[in-house]
Amino acid sequence: MRQPLLRALALSAVVTTLAPAQPRNFDNTQEHLLPVQGNTYMLAGAGGNTTLQVGKDGVLVVDTQYAEMAPKILSEIRKLSDKPIVWMVNTHIDQDHSGGNAALAKLGRGPGPGPRIIAHENVLNRMTQRVPNQPPVPDEALPNDEYGTPQKDLFFNGEAVVIYHMPRAHTDGDSIVFFRRSDVVSVGDIFTPDQWPAIDLARGGSVEGTLDALNYILTLTVPERYQDGGTLVVPGHGRISNEADVVEYRNMLTIVRDRVQDLLKKGMTLEQVKAARPARDYETEYSERGLWTKDMFVEAVYRSLNGNR
Repeated sequence: MRQPLLRALALSAVVTTLAPAQPRNFDNTQEHLLPVQGNTYMLAGAGGNTTLQVGKDGVLVVDTQYAEMAPKILSEIRKLSDKPIVWMVNTHIDQDHSGGNAALAKLGRGPGPGPRIIAHENVLNRMTQRVPNQPPVPDEALPNDEYGTPQKDLFFNGEAVVIYHMPRAHTDGDSIVFFRRSDVVSVGDIFTPDQWPAIDLARGGSVEGTLDALNYILTLTVPERYQDGGTLVVPGHGRISNEADVVEYRNMLTIVRDRVQDLLKKGMTLEQVKAARPARDYETEYSERGLWTKDMFVEAVYRSLNGNR
């Protein structure tokens, strides 16, 4: 799988999990186009990874990064297809995954009404909530094909595309996208290899929901041999992965969850739990880059298990 190259390129993306919208300079940020398998590709650039599916029917885009990156994203898409963007999917609300909705839809549209933007209804509800000192999200950036059922599906470019809602995981509006014939799952920030799990309690996330989502992803993935190859997973940030990577991440989160739960039963405070270093075995494996740190992860697990107290 050319793992060293994939790791180097994917980790070159700017890590902005849970980052607020703020002015940034993207002039020197490049998009790196990586084939996944089947009809699918991954773009690593600014913010979250973008998944592309291309074919005779047009282009489907999962996660749109930032508005400033839209011309560079479209330039990479045009290396694969001259057809319009027909579908866009937001795996969740974070700006580094949905901020480019309007700009990319405008640049990549065909002669018709423009792309349909799919997201769970909780994403739309949060996007339309007014935030003090911030302008409202423009209508053209909002999901216009939201769903409130456990899943939504469509047939595009010769394969079934199934979108599943993962309740109370990274947020309460997370979706994963399964490209059935290509055998690829795009999972957003539910899974971020090499980075601590980001559990956004303020937006409805939870440690138990994240574990449930990771276990559901594992029901979709099938390794080729020796737990390698087979179904490939495009994470919210980081390298293209497979089932073994998700298993390792799930196991780490389970172990840390169980340790924190045990410390809670002993009556320890948050500061005492942090001092006990429940994630100590993994401190050299998971990165402190960006805005989401080990202490923030441990605190999120603690507060999730303690009723967000």
